[in-house]
Amino acid sequence: MSFAKTYTAEINLLKAKIITVEVDLSKGLQHFSVVGLPDKAVEESEDRVSAAIKNTGFISPKQSNKKVVVSLAPADIKKEGPAFDLAIALAYLLAEKRIKFEAKEKLFLGELALDGDLRPIKGILPLVEEAQKRGFKEVFVPEENSREAALIGGITIFGAKSLKEVVCHLDKNAFEEFPPDGKIVMICPKDGICLQPKEKTEIEYKNREFLINFSDIKGQNNAKRGLEIAAAGGHNIAMFGPPGTGKTMLAKAFCSILPPLPFDEILEITSIHSVAGTLKGDLMSEPPIRSPHHTSSYVSLVGGGANLRPGEITLAHRGVLFLDEFAEFDRRVLETLRQPLEERVVSVSRAKGTAEFPANFILIAAMNPCPCGNFGVKDKTCICSPANLQRYQRKVSGPIMDRIDMWVEVPAVSYSKLSGADPEAVKSEEIRKKVIAARKIQTERFKKVGKKIKTNAEMNTRDLEKLVKLDDIVRQTLNEFATKNDLSARGYHRSIKLARTIADLEGREEVSKENIMEAMQYRPKNSIRI
Repeated sequence: MSFAKTYTAEINLLKAKIITVEVDLSKGLQHFSVVGLPDKAVEESEDRVSAAIKNTGFISPKQSNKKVVVSLAPADIKKEGPAFDLAIALAYLLAEKRIKFEAKEKLFLGELALDGDLRPIKGILPLVEEAQKRGFKEVFVPEENSREAALIGGITIFGAKSLKEVVCHLDKNAFEEFPPDGKIVMICPKDGICLQPKEKTEIEYKNREFLINFSDIKGQNNAKRGLEIAAAGGHNIAMFGPPGTGKTMLAKAFCSILPPLPFDEILEITSIHSVAGTLKGDLMSEPPIRSPHHTSSYVSLVGGGANLRPGEITLAHRGVLFLDEFAEFDRRVLETLRQPLEERVVSVSRAKGTAEFPANFILIAAMNPCPCGNFGVKDKTCICSPANLQRYQRKVSGPIMDRIDMWVEVPAVSYSKLSGADPEAVKSEEIRKKVIAARKIQTERFKKVGKKIKTNAEMNTRDLEKLVKLDDIVRQTLNEFATKNDLSARGYHRSIKLARTIADLEGREEVSKENIMEAMQYRPKNSIRI
């Protein structure tokens, strides 16, 4: 009898897929069905769409005495969530010839309330980004999602509060014939207000305020130096020492020395958090800081579940993953860090399929030397049994230790330093300036050779040979240290990366002997106590 087509999109893992909505109307007993692998939320769109259409002023599908078939193509992709509601409603009205507009190059996203209002959905940014890549000219989204959607340039974004606003914008001559008297009621008067395109969302870099500044932390200059190097080169760092020495405080202050995110990374992490439903506000303009509890499960950290969702590792992408009480995490959970610490991605395989999520983060681990915290501490007695001590220390395997670039001891601070002013204290703002300058040096170096990486920690062995030249004295010093401490090939290369970052902080073009010696002191040694 009648047929119409509109376009929408959905999130499949972290990527968007364009979905074609086809509606076919035919004579017969009243029936509404959705085909194309819909989940329960999509199947229930019948009631939401029907009520929304009726309360907007049209005859709903349930009042039409027609068979309504809604097809969501491609049919082999699982359709999840309520984001298809708006596109289904408009396709039905088109098929019924209640409204007229050209659906080509228009994308419709949004959940419908029973009264016709549009509710926000998750993952709007990657959906709009995919629409722009696929050549769509206009995207209609719920008003609450419009600022996030307008981050994408080259496409027109319309934010609407209801189905009625979208209909009025598309067709001012939309009307409804009420059967008893055949009276024609104009839904959208010709002088009605159309939706206005949203201006492109500009990112404002405001002066950041942090609860903890590096100058607030007394002493611990060695740990502060280590965190400065970690921030400059994107290196992973572990802090170990007795409880109450400031490890957690140092980790919380770390975000105050990180450089601001570039626009492409803001889009990337905003997309991830939008899909995961953890986005606070319209966008994420600061590096994400994730701090899961040590009782967190394997799936919550890595990702997965029935529908393959990203975990804490992916939510920390382009930011920081802080694991406090590192050795208290389940060993199986810690072992999952092997792949992301090496390859900066995490692969999750389940019965329903395999997903690869980005996981390029800076790991900050903090731990005590033993369960009671007093093992090896001067003037204190450890009360842990040998079995408990061995079990605790075996939680962190050799491969995990080897993948962490820096191991920094955080000893107890004397009471005299805690009570007085620290003349050596340096503010976070000053450290951040040095970090930004070092990152700029790295970016320019990688651009010259056409590399897309941004930090020294991301270099592979081929990059090291090409970009980090060591003279004979520096190479000999490194080789002697590697032989004495039995470094693995991975540890050897990570020492070079650290030295390159230290040289960048000093503004040096070549890595000096002093740079390599400082880098080597951060590598885990046999004498390290955790």
